[in-house]
Amino acid sequence: MSMSPATPRFLQEVRTTGLLALPLVLGHVSTGLIAFVDNTIAGHHGTDTFAAVSIGTALLWLPMLVPIGTLISLTASVSQLHGAGREREIGPLFRQALWLGVGLSALMFLFLSVVPAFLPAFGIAPEIVPGATDFLHAIRWGVPALTLYFCMRYLSEGMHWTLPTMLIGFGGLLVLGPLGYALCNGKFGFPEMGAEGLGIASSVTMWVQAMAFATYLWTTKRFAHLELFTHFELPRWRAIWDLLRTGLPIGITVLMEGGLFIITALLIGRIGATEASAHQIAINVAQLCFMIPMGVAEATTVRVGHAVGSNDPLGVRRATWAGYGIVLVTQLVSITALLLGHDAVVGLYTNDLAVAALASTLLLYAAAFQIPDGIQVLSAGALRGLKDTRVPMFIAMFAYWGVGMPVGAGLGLGLGWGPQGMWIGLIIGLTVAAVLLGWRLRVSSSRLIAQASP
Repeated sequence: MSMSPATPRFLQEVRTTGLLALPLVLGHVSTGLIAFVDNTIAGHHGTDTFAAVSIGTALLWLPMLVPIGTLISLTASVSQLHGAGREREIGPLFRQALWLGVGLSALMFLFLSVVPAFLPAFGIAPEIVPGATDFLHAIRWGVPALTLYFCMRYLSEGMHWTLPTMLIGFGGLLVLGPLGYALCNGKFGFPEMGAEGLGIASSVTMWVQAMAFATYLWTTKRFAHLELFTHFELPRWRAIWDLLRTGLPIGITVLMEGGLFIITALLIGRIGATEASAHQIAINVAQLCFMIPMGVAEATTVRVGHAVGSNDPLGVRRATWAGYGIVLVTQLVSITALLLGHDAVVGLYTNDLAVAALASTLLLYAAAFQIPDGIQVLSAGALRGLKDTRVPMFIAMFAYWGVGMPVGAGLGLGLGWGPQGMWIGLIIGLTVAAVLLGWRLRVSSSRLIAQASP
């Protein structure tokens, strides 16, 4: 994938990708702040409430990665149709994506209804189980709204319009904060409901965001020509299958990476409370850093998909290199911040000297995987734009679970290196993913150029 980056068209691509990515980054931050708001309110309510919401949040978002990742196939499909000038096909495709979202939400609703019964078997403390059960049973009613919201969000992003993601994301926080506080603590005439109240508030917030996005799409002139809601269509299984064929591998890929971090946290939790707390601090900071390359990767998906639809192979390369360029700069900034400010950052979380010392050390490990983490997520985003998702799924399985987890568990638990050993496993897994996904992107883009050559 060779081209001279110092060209006006390349610089214009960098600017376009950056403008697309900025609202996406802020939108991801707003999504992350939902869990932050829930945990902050719960933490001030009581230790059991905090633990219940923490468990419930993990059991919601880990499996939810599959439908969210699956539906993201809509972004690439819409972007390719937009680039090809086939916008009349976008409305019907969007309506089928809504049906797919409804089906996936039904499976998630069933999961959240059943899984609380197994909490004691998971080793969850008896005093936490009732609150976690109430939280999950309350928040499950918001899952249909959440999947429909992501359908609408991915449609808008595929059309190169990312501002609603940011505005509606932060708007949801304005609902969740006061409502969650009132229902959890029994303020403003509401009964005190603890974890269940936060589940209800989160569910209400999801429906508010979904209805706000639907109202916007219904009324805006920007998308009026797509006729998104002017027709009612029954499910067309061929169209749904096409979305699943592209999207389900993405959902599994996202689950593989997200699951690696979740299981790592559970394994470190077996070592001790100090280690678990330090890991939680470090991983929260690392996740915040990850919001930036993730937003750039989604913008790259849109730009690559648009170039494919426009039959512009060189545009695919420009979009890819623009994404790499932005990510490398942002990741270097993150590395610098982590190396110079790790002690100050940890001080915002805890006054426990033992926890702070270990967390500060782990942030140095987080600095070490910023570059491979940025490269792997950007490569995966570009591959989604090419609708190449099956091979990346197997790469993720191998890198994260065939390499990263065995190495981390072997060093951290087997050799007794503790959290540092587990984090070395994360670094190695992300590095293997970065190398293999970069290789796959080179193969796929070269094949595209060869097919376009006369």
